[in-house]
Amino acid sequence: MSDQSLLQVKDLSVSIDNELPILHKINLDIKPGETHVLMGPNGAGKSTLGYTLMGNPHYQVTDGSILFEGEDITHASADKRAKAGMFLSFQNPLEVPGISLGSFIRNAYHAQTGAPVKLLAFQKSLKAAMELLSMDESYADRDLNVGFSGGEKKKAEILQLLMLNPKLAILDETDSGLDVDAVRTVSKGIEEYQKKKDGALLIITHSTKILESLHVDYTHVLVKGTIVHTGDETLVDEINEHGFERFVSELGN
Repeated sequence: MSDQSLLQVKDLSVSIDNELPILHKINLDIKPGETHVLMGPNGAGKSTLGYTLMGNPHYQVTDGSILFEGEDITHASADKRAKAGMFLSFQNPLEVPGISLGSFIRNAYHAQTGAPVKLLAFQKSLKAAMELLSMDESYADRDLNVGFSGGEKKKAEILQLLMLNPKLAILDETDSGLDVDAVRTVSKGIEEYQKKKDGALLIITHSTKILESLHVDYTHVLVKGTIVHTGDETLVDEINEHGFERFVSELGN
């Protein structure tokens, strides 16, 4: 792992549509190769942080800054952040009629790198990644997420992660609504990405199932828009056993 930060979030405060304050003075420092987990009760602002980091225009930064590889991207557009190497897996992936899953990934790869995509090499890599995720090859020719089950949509998100190979992957509630087998498969895909020495992860979740087979470096607890506690992977076990009550009551005090 590098000592140099990949993502630095400094005193970040965020509101939605210039009205409702949601996040308050958030600080994060993620280095290449690290896996950070962001947990907290429903409505804490976890997804808001993911959307803000990725540049969703509905979320306005009212204070603080976001640095990626030392460059200030606080007000950069989402496409510029993606080209820089950031990736967000959605909690509820959208259906996009008219473009196949395979074409979407191929176009995204070209937009990200600017390099021509060699079709045979791309198809070989796509096939291998789909096999890892137990996805039928026919899904590559189907319209993106159209008619996909919840589990298939989440697998398609992880497929994009494996094919685009970003420097930082933000996974938003990837395990929500999945059965045990689907969680295991999706976790396997994340573990494959994690094998990259310099690939970093920010996993946003209120569950712990998807973390069972993953190495975690830091765990952050978000309550009412504020990171109230940071620990190592043992914090995941504590939350799994006792929930968030301690952290909610501490904030109240």
